[in-house]
Amino acid sequence: MAKVVVLVLADVETHGDMGRVANALATAKELKEAQDDVKLIFDGAATRWIPKLADPENKLHGLYAAVQDRVAGACEFCAEAFGVTDSVKQCNVPFLGEYEGHPSLRSLIVQGYQIVTF
Repeated sequence: MAKVVVLVLADVETHGDMGRVANALATAKELKEAQDDVKLIFDGAATRWIPKLADPENKLHGLYAAVQDRVAGACEFCAEAFGVTDSVKQCNVPFLGEYEGHPSLRSLIVQGYQIVTF
């Protein structure tokens, strides 16, 4: 069984950004279907994706819904910096801030997780 963190960093501004998020979600779905240990983390500008993906009108909503149970959280510092703290809370996504307000990638590496970034 693989242990993988899918770390989403893509912004929301371009078609390429949407492609990276779609690829991140598809990767998380593939890992989930294989019964691997997968965690999905939104960091940086990607914290802005959470309310968009939670919207049933968004074209990626179905893919997001398929892996929503694997969302480990969003960077607490970055959600604040990008102005989406309240909307992330409304989506019931936990905040991660173990290292100076950011997710601790080191602790995940120590636990044996591979980190894949999008």
